[in-house]
Amino acid sequence: MIITCDNCKTRYKVADDIINKPALKVRCHKCNHRFTVYKNDPADDSFLLQDEISPTDHRIITVSNQKGGVAKTTTCLNLAVSLARMGKRVLLVDFDVQANLTILLGFRKTRSFYELQSKEVADIGDVILHTKYPNLSLLPSNSKMALLKKKYLSQHNFEYILKNRLQEVEKDYDHIVIDTPPSIEFFTLNALIAAQLVVVPTTCEYLSMHGVSQISDIIKVLKGIEHDVEYKVLITMYDERKTSERVINEKIRRKYGAILCKTVIELDDKMQESHIVNLPIQYYDEESRSAVQYEALARELAG
Repeated sequence: MIITCDNCKTRYKVADDIINKPALKVRCHKCNHRFTVYKNDPADDSFLLQDEISPTDHRIITVSNQKGGVAKTTTCLNLAVSLARMGKRVLLVDFDVQANLTILLGFRKTRSFYELQSKEVADIGDVILHTKYPNLSLLPSNSKMALLKKKYLSQHNFEYILKNRLQEVEKDYDHIVIDTPPSIEFFTLNALIAAQLVVVPTTCEYLSMHGVSQISDIIKVLKGIEHDVEYKVLITMYDERKTSERVINEKIRRKYGAILCKTVIELDDKMQESHIVNLPIQYYDEESRSAVQYEALARELAG
């Protein structure tokens, strides 16, 4: 189970057999703050928290929101590129039939997870491509991915297919970043099960917030079946000049508080220009506002 220090917000992983005690007072290893995890704590029974969760524990990051147009693929690409520029070995997984991430990286007519799962290739390494960007690889998508759902949805434990495959290469990368389609079904469930951290991008629009709530509900269900996954909400394409966006921004902050990313990705014309030339924003204009903000996000989540 993961608990958070009331004072400094440092997170810790604690074994269930310890926190299942009827009362437990704990002390933060980082700031020495004492606080109660469970009710009825005895005055002198404190447990020193030492197993601090490092950002590097977020090795597999899924970016998901069932609402389209919230910058999921943009966030996947530029978060991964930012991590790679920090010297991390990064694998991007395009788990969306639309293959937008694959196209943005300049690939077409590639093999995909479908060919791997159908045993048309022997090894996952035969599908993974090296991009032109240092430290960044891609497990691409193609149109055959649409057949995966039809072929495997009725099978037992279908939602673990991606997780099991990524275990074959997880040791080769510091981070794996997964892009998902704008829906909750076969592909998204697999990506959520595979993840240790889910980033939920949202614009400051009502329907985007609804998408965040749906992902949040699913993650609560996953926690109920002992799948330990965290999630963070990321505000994207924020335009502070608009009154409506400022109002919803405040509403999001009140609702999600501590699980809201500190970094905000603002609306930036440079980002649109980078899409036109099929370049990550860091390679189009590394001094642009959005490039700087995605680098800050990478440091915040996994630096």
